[in-house]
Order: sequence, then structure tokens, then C-alpha cells
Amino acid sequence: MLVRELMTVYPVYIYEDATIHHAAEVISLAEVSDIMVVDKQFNFIGVLSEGDLLRRMLPDMDEILAVGGTLSHAFQLFVQKGNQLAADPIGHLLIRDAISVKTTDEVAEVATIMVQKQIRRLPVVDNNKLVGSISRADICRAVIYNRNRG
Repeated sequence: MLVRELMTVYPVYIYEDATIHHAAEVISLAEVSDIMVVDKQFNFIGVLSEGDLLRRMLPDMDEILAVGGTLSHAFQLFVQKGNQLAADPIGHLLIRDAISVKTTDEVAEVATIMVQKQIRRLPVVDNNKLVGSISRADICRAVIYNRNRG
């Protein structure tokens, strides 16, 4: 089975000039942990993970201790830092050398990569253009569907 048979053809994406606020909003609304990043010609640029976004906004231990050291203080600092960084561009947070797959790749190989690298979703890129994404859930659905057919 090939990736093109399972992939999501409308991947969640943002443009490379997006702000941290916009990226956080898209991740939240789409309920995904990674979003694909493209330029205006839809060339694939990289991936932005919610983990990298959160790490950028989290205060460090010295900052937390300086304001009292409680979890409540930590959360207040997290919100403040998020607000301060909201207008910053996402460019410095991108995974630019992200693993991607092609529509013609075998799903079994893709599943192996996802498990070995602990990746939930991969961009599907053909001729440097983002054409979709494939997730672990897409692959699981295919296994269930094919099991029920046979």
C-alpha cells in the first residue's frame, strides 16, 4: 500500500512568516501536535511542533524562583512570556530538516520510520511541494479497514 492511498490531502499548515500567536492558535484549533510550514508557493519549509512552541514560552527555573517559585507563579510567567513572544516569527522554531515522505512510498516503511523516530505525523512532499500528511492514525485505520475486507 502506498502513502497516496492513506494520506490526508488537506494537511494543517501555516506560512513561514506566521507569528507564534498564529501558530499556537492553529495548533489549538486543529488539535494537532505538529503543523507543516510552507512558503507562498506551497514549497515545504519544515515542521513546527507544539513541544518546540511550548518550550519557547516556558520560563526557566531562575525566572520562576525570582518571582516566588510556586506553580502558580510559573504559570503566570508562562502566560506573560507567551504574550511577549506572540508577535515573534516562527522561523527560529522550525524543524527545517524534517523527515518527509513521498506519495509513492510504501506505508510499511513509513510506519517503521514513525515508530522508530517516535513521530506521530509526517509531511507528504512531492517535488518540494506539500501535498498532504500521513499520521499513525491514518495507518491504523488502513490496517483495520483491510482486516475487515479480508
